[in-house]
Amino acid sequence: MLQQLSDANQSQLIDRFGRRVDYLRMSVTDRCDFRCVYCMSEDMTFLPRQQVLSLEELLSVGRSFVEQGVKRIRITGGEPLVRQGLPWLLERLAALPGLDELTLTTNGSQLPRLATTLKDAGVSRLNISLDTLDESLFRELTRTGDLHKVLAGIDAAIDAGFDRIKLNAVILKGRNSNEVPALVQYATDRGLDISFIEEMPLGTITEHDRALQFCSSDEVRQIIEQEFTELLPTTNKTGGPSKYYRLPDSKSRIGFISPHSHNFCGDCNRVRLTAAGRLLLCLGQEHSVDLRAVLREQGADEQSLVRAIRGSMAIKPEGHTFDLNADAAEPLRFMNLTGG
Repeated sequence: MLQQLSDANQSQLIDRFGRRVDYLRMSVTDRCDFRCVYCMSEDMTFLPRQQVLSLEELLSVGRSFVEQGVKRIRITGGEPLVRQGLPWLLERLAALPGLDELTLTTNGSQLPRLATTLKDAGVSRLNISLDTLDESLFRELTRTGDLHKVLAGIDAAIDAGFDRIKLNAVILKGRNSNEVPALVQYATDRGLDISFIEEMPLGTITEHDRALQFCSSDEVRQIIEQEFTELLPTTNKTGGPSKYYRLPDSKSRIGFISPHSHNFCGDCNRVRLTAAGRLLLCLGQEHSVDLRAVLREQGADEQSLVRAIRGSMAIKPEGHTFDLNADAAEPLRFMNLTGG
């Protein structure tokens, strides 16, 4: 029995604060067909192809994490659906013994042609970004996006029959905060979940003042309850940081991701792999391990990768230091480089 317990502990990733890491967010590209104002600058320089992990390298990392007890993998970008050959990777990740769930975050633009392919490849849940239902505001916030194509993508995802579909909305005061009731209505009418996200200060932007346009989860919740009725708390968990509520007459879950106003670092169970192979131990810190260097080192094998992953737990920080103060130090990398 003692040997069984020891073996179980050896196959888990536990950081120095006793938190078990069982959730990997894996970016497959830093490229995106949108230029969302809170995510990246309008004129982006993307990584050269040789600096991005190959599909085979991504599969090796995913396999090693699952062997170390990771139960959920979320595929992110940039926009993951612009990565050529992605279904090949998804099929192989979904088939890994021990993986409970493979999910994907997307802006929805490619879903009209790929929703069924993703479902067939083994993706069980989708997160789709949708910050507004106003066509002109959508274009303003994404700089390049077509709202009609995204809405068609959501319909295609519904038709494909995913276990659950969740909309993600980043709310900016004075920009799209008045859109909150319409987004809730859109989600509940279709039986979708929706999470409202506080903007995260990643990368230096000039398009708006983050402190002035910050809209807290409590403010969003107040907007919803003024328009509808009091939200009822739920005990639902999806492995991510959302705290979920629901309306009395709906099965849709309404979530809030609150890195500023309701810090969730104490329960952190996740790490992020960038498209360039950098394993980020915290969204808001620079603690990381270069897994690309391990993968491409001459003579490296699977155990080299496992050792690097297990060793990373020693530098996972206790929490982030997000600060909306424009003069405060913050990560300089944009969200598309981090992985959603």
